[in-house]
Amino acid sequence: MRRSFLPTLPTLLLAATFAPVLPAQTESGFKLPSNALAALVDAPLTPTVSLSPDKSTLLLLERSALPPLTELAQPELRLAGLRLNPATNGPSREPYTTGLVLNSLAGGAERRITGLPAGARLNHVSWSRDNRHLAFTVTLETSIELWAADTATATARRLTARPLNLTTETPAWLDAATLIVPFIPADRGAPPPEPRVPAGPVIQENLGGKRPSRTYQDLLANAHDEALFDHYTTSELALVTLDGTVTPLNQRGSFALVAPSPDGRYVLLHTLHRPYSYLVPAGRFPTAITVVDRSGKTVHTLADLPLAESIPIPTGSVRTGPRSVTWRADVPATLSWLEALDGGDAGKPAELRDAWFTLAAPFTQKPVTQHRFALRVAGPVTWGDDQHAIINESWWKTRTVRTWLVAPGTPGSAPTLLFERSSEDRYKNPGSPVLARNQFGRLTLLLSPDRTKIYLDGEGASPEGNQPFLDEFTLATKTTRRLWRSAAPAFESFITFYDATLKRALTSRESVTDAPNYFIRDLTTGHLTPVTSFPNPYPAFASARKDLIQYKRPDGVALSGTLYLPPGYKSTDGPLPTLLWAYPQEFKSADAAGQIKDSPYRFIRVSPLGPLPFLLAGYAVLDDPTMPIIGEGKTEPNDTYVPQLVASAKAAIDELVRRGITDRNRVAVGGHSYGAFMTANLLAHSDLFRAGLARSGAYNRTLTPFGFQSEERTIWQAPEVYAAMSPFNHTDKVKDPLLLLHGEADNNPGTFPIQSERFYNALKGHGATTRLTFLPHESHGYRARENVLHMLWEMEHWLDTYVKPPAKDKKL
Repeated sequence: MRRSFLPTLPTLLLAATFAPVLPAQTESGFKLPSNALAALVDAPLTPTVSLSPDKSTLLLLERSALPPLTELAQPELRLAGLRLNPATNGPSREPYTTGLVLNSLAGGAERRITGLPAGARLNHVSWSRDNRHLAFTVTLETSIELWAADTATATARRLTARPLNLTTETPAWLDAATLIVPFIPADRGAPPPEPRVPAGPVIQENLGGKRPSRTYQDLLANAHDEALFDHYTTSELALVTLDGTVTPLNQRGSFALVAPSPDGRYVLLHTLHRPYSYLVPAGRFPTAITVVDRSGKTVHTLADLPLAESIPIPTGSVRTGPRSVTWRADVPATLSWLEALDGGDAGKPAELRDAWFTLAAPFTQKPVTQHRFALRVAGPVTWGDDQHAIINESWWKTRTVRTWLVAPGTPGSAPTLLFERSSEDRYKNPGSPVLARNQFGRLTLLLSPDRTKIYLDGEGASPEGNQPFLDEFTLATKTTRRLWRSAAPAFESFITFYDATLKRALTSRESVTDAPNYFIRDLTTGHLTPVTSFPNPYPAFASARKDLIQYKRPDGVALSGTLYLPPGYKSTDGPLPTLLWAYPQEFKSADAAGQIKDSPYRFIRVSPLGPLPFLLAGYAVLDDPTMPIIGEGKTEPNDTYVPQLVASAKAAIDELVRRGITDRNRVAVGGHSYGAFMTANLLAHSDLFRAGLARSGAYNRTLTPFGFQSEERTIWQAPEVYAAMSPFNHTDKVKDPLLLLHGEADNNPGTFPIQSERFYNALKGHGATTRLTFLPHESHGYRARENVLHMLWEMEHWLDTYVKPPAKDKKL
């Protein structure tokens, strides 16, 4: 299984200031918000679920509330975009499961998996294809172990005491009784010490040729980093059976991918190797793509990809050579991959962009060219059989998405175009193919018994809000028959068909006040049989009100947002102080920008990281009001970013005031990441808000010169756009109080902590009322309990100080 290459800084709590009242460095120590908000941080989390391959059992994966700061403060190495815990040889700051419970869909008492070590942190939980076992890892203080559970007896046991290496890959089932597992090499010694005196300078050079690169975090910086990368990412692969037998494969390396073939006879390996780079993360390092058999013998080398430092900037640009190399899911052992026909450069005109190849075991023949595509192939192939596979191609510039039906058993045959639409047009999204597990335990296309139809399920976006659906789609005629659709006042989503009759389905159902739970729905009668009974984890919000509101910008663009009112609020209570929490998005179509993207019937999900906690502090909240930045035709959206942003914000406030909900003179705006960037721009370019809350943002676009968000132009191609959009350049215009928060160890490309540090210094230098808080050990998203509580205190205190009191001056 592929590990996500998530690129996390040491301890330093810098609480800056309420300028101009307090000195540059103020009180230290963590603070607590009001009791109502603090209680949300420790609210029990609803378990996540995993369905067994035979659909007989729902596995409940229990989760703890936010971890203590001591977990984030564990040792951490940041190497080539990876963040590793050197004590465990696994990823740092990884969320985990605390308990496993088996829930039979046929009824009966839940069964808890026993035999786990006390305080176990479980990860990478997966079913065996015969449903009889679960495999998972257990993270201890100084190692990670491989465990398994027998689902018949609900008991767990350790398979081997040998420590795993999960820095780049995780265990995967080879067959129903065998896993392929990455271990720490048996002969690995101590980590290489950092030299007290460098052997020489650190040198990078470019001897001609354009090699633009976007901004990345946690890159290798010197020879010692390279040595550490080798030390910690190098694994030895072995087969482990359920009786605990370990059989080495004699394969050693830094494995970015370890993927067994469907029949379990072969393993696809992606192995990273030198020369490394100080400009790009590990995912772009040189990579050998090989196939080995169960004895570890290399039976095929597909490619050895060179270092990819020069992938062009335009969206849709890709690495040259084989990419997206995977196994065909519906046959025993056939490789599938793509190769760019345009040099991987989406900015270059080309009639054909991608070619698709397959190669069957024993891998001795020439690769088969399946098809060539005019656009870039997006996402994996959905496999069915020799006559049925579905593949998508897309193009960012035009937002075009095409869905093709292909016959992989007849290479080169004309594909059938099933759908063509704009990726922005949610109303015309036909849904995604319903999948089912085959004899190999792989998810493949579910076909009707006569193999003439497929099934589609989707969100069902509409002017009334999202209404999930299930359709039957006839391939020959391209016609649809609706089998089911969610209906008010509930919000219900199709998960999978429950049995072979295709007459019953497992669904997830919720309402504004009812937490999501799982049901068996009879698609003929509509009868619902409950499977789970998770309680509402947020009873304090039971009487909160939720409304999906719609309004327009002066230029006619339709806007919407989800309005929440505090528990017990009555219209006679009068206008409220209000928080707008938003995140802008670019569009090429005004019509698409105006589409509704929520449902008025969804459960009120409360995250301590979102804006809804402040309902309990007496604020109205407009969550995710649409802030579309539109550029139709040849016009780029960001050419008019600021005026469109201000117009959308003003339209939202006008609508809230019209409804009698909001006091125009007591409105705050806030956001995270690009939402923080938006917040700073709104305070710099408008007088609409009393205060702003900006978390983990980027404020100076000269620090992201090769593009950001959906902006493909560089700063040298569009200097006026970068200048106009950078709130750092307009610091002198910020007249309303602005709270800045940032994870001290932010790993998100572009949002280096220095962004907030420099912006704060500029604000302070111009006499602005501002405060900067760095949360220790936090990445782009915040996780530690102490930090989240303190973040809520900062935000609540800022709002109560600068927004809640009656305004002295009227806003226009």
